[in-house]
Amino acid sequence: MAAKHTLLILFVVFLLGSAYPTGKLGLNDTIPPILFGSLRMAVVFICLIPFFKIQIIDKKYIVPLIGFSLCFGVAVNMFLYLSINASSILAPITIGAQLSIPFGIILSSIFLNEKISYKKWILIMISFFGIVILAFDPKVVEEIIGSLLICGMAFFYGLSQVFSRYLKELDVKFTNTIMSFTGFVILIILSAIFEGNTFQTIKNISLESWFTVLYAGAIISLLGHLMMFYLYKFYPLDRVLPFYALFPVFGLILTFFIFGEIPSLITVIGGIIVITSVFFAQKMR
Repeated sequence: MAAKHTLLILFVVFLLGSAYPTGKLGLNDTIPPILFGSLRMAVVFICLIPFFKIQIIDKKYIVPLIGFSLCFGVAVNMFLYLSINASSILAPITIGAQLSIPFGIILSSIFLNEKISYKKWILIMISFFGIVILAFDPKVVEEIIGSLLICGMAFFYGLSQVFSRYLKELDVKFTNTIMSFTGFVILIILSAIFEGNTFQTIKNISLESWFTVLYAGAIISLLGHLMMFYLYKFYPLDRVLPFYALFPVFGLILTFFIFGEIPSLITVIGGIIVITSVFFAQKMR
């Protein structure tokens, strides 16, 4: 991989890792978690409107498009920010988010009939073992709800990637516009039901929190994925995807500088096992 492309993919991974500490900054201030996810999707939707073209799609795409929109636009954002909100320490959930890759591989084998070699199965089991090790950290046990929620996020992220495979013939701007609008509408309704006076909360959001929402929607979601699609023009998936295993590293570094959080030794050991196994699982054909 060319040096400039290596730097670009590392920057993208940095953006993905920054989602956790910057999300915590917004949630620590004035935005409840479900509303944060809704506003993030609203930003994505607004940015995509100029590129949106109405299409009449074949009936075979309707169910996958609904599934993709509900899994990624609604469930991933809801579980992600609920987990961040429920956790006082970010290291376990930043590492736990890596389970989205093993979940994606397993679900692809179930729904897409993709074969998984025994070596890849071993690596998947090792990644889950790394998560089990995290459970021996007393701080993680105290915040088990956040850990379970991030596992939910990882599952729905993996499932959304399965649905996206059925939509690969559709324009990505079309599918993501539908997805972001669905996420925005459903999440803001859920926020109004479970988080109180949503519209009054929106009026009271601080400028700093609006910045974290804009950063999550425009920079992480849009710019990050645009750069990934750019890299896909030059390299196959198996050359790019292994770098995803590095985003917890950047997330943990940023968490340290922003919140002063230092992972425990157990968390570091579990994290190394998860990141390494996921890296090689993605690299393996």
